[in-house]
Amino acid sequence: MKLGDGVEQAIHSVAMLSGLSEGGVLSAAALAEFHGVSTSYLLKHLQALSGGGILHTVPGPKGGYRLARPAEKITLLDIVLAVEGPAPAFRCNEIRQRGPNPAPDRFFAKPCNISAAMLKAERVYRAELAKTTIADLGAELAEIDDGTIAARSCAFLELHERRTAR
Repeated sequence: MKLGDGVEQAIHSVAMLSGLSEGGVLSAAALAEFHGVSTSYLLKHLQALSGGGILHTVPGPKGGYRLARPAEKITLLDIVLAVEGPAPAFRCNEIRQRGPNPAPDRFFAKPCNISAAMLKAERVYRAELAKTTIADLGAELAEIDDGTIAARSCAFLELHERRTAR
């Protein structure tokens, strides 16, 4: 299964936003700069995250993005579904019914066993994503960080975080 680049950008952006102070926001341009990605491409995903209830958008010249709920309540599945949509990755097109010699109709009473196996695997995949929160990722990173990563993020937030009223 291949997820789009937007999923990676979205997860990293949400993780970055989890480090904001109370009432703080980051602009899309700042998030894009920190991650070295296109602002216009990232904006599309930030809007999807806002639509999915993961981010809150603060309008205006001092506006930006912040988490709409605590990092402990945002799972990787929430982010993937907001960016990629809820449709399953595998879509059965019933090709077994095509071609010059399709199987008889009696074989189509049940869903295709290939489709059933793929959907079963997707349920397991989604269940695993649902178990991991942004807070979990932050805790895992803190365990291995010697302070370098935290210092880098804190320095960036110090320069770019905008303070707004909650």
